[in-house]
Amino acid sequence: MSQNGLLKMKELAEASGVSAGTIKHYLREGLLGDGDEVVKTSRNMAYYPPEFVERIRLIKQLQEERFMPLGVIKSMLDEDPQRAQALVELEDRILERALAGERKRVSAAELRRRYDIPREVLERLAKLEVLTPTSRGYGQRDVEIVEAISRFRAGGYDERIGFTVYDTLRYKRALEELVKEEVQVLMDRLAGEMDPDRAVELIAAGTEPLNDLIAALHQKSLVAELRRQRAARG
Repeated sequence: MSQNGLLKMKELAEASGVSAGTIKHYLREGLLGDGDEVVKTSRNMAYYPPEFVERIRLIKQLQEERFMPLGVIKSMLDEDPQRAQALVELEDRILERALAGERKRVSAAELRRRYDIPREVLERLAKLEVLTPTSRGYGQRDVEIVEAISRFRAGGYDERIGFTVYDTLRYKRALEELVKEEVQVLMDRLAGEMDPDRAVELIAAGTEPLNDLIAALHQKSLVAELRRQRAARG
């Protein structure tokens, strides 16, 4: 490291864990600023600020873990690099907590035995990506979905009256759009505004009342739609 704290390219690559060639590509694409912070001492020698280390790591993380194109990353960093870092940190904490409950797995045989679900039903649900089993089995959320479907079937919602696993797609599609908007709202309001651990606790505390809210709104909308259809028939 030079006396003024700046880093040579070799030192920058070692500190960030990213190759010199990749860093030079980031520089050409403008991902590390406009170049004013780089101190060139000769045609082939330059020194870089230590702040580049975390920025390079963040760029690589956004590329490899979130599959974001460099153009999108540049826009995020140009707008607010600290907020971009906060978004990544909050997403990581939320995923870490969510995936912790998925570590315990249940085998297909155990799931069929427990809920009396035919093999072909599980296979269709997996094909529709309603369930996402791994080689180790089914996660907690998959188990909860199968349990709910089992209760539907026990109540008479089965193939004899036209209900199949494909009916789950209606809810999956609707929820995907809702969740996309929900995640955007959460990130906009919490990232950078609140400590990540506190934000994760807040989200966890809201899960149960949110489920109750969705259930109540669903029931209310169902009644309103039945009334509307009855009125339309005159």
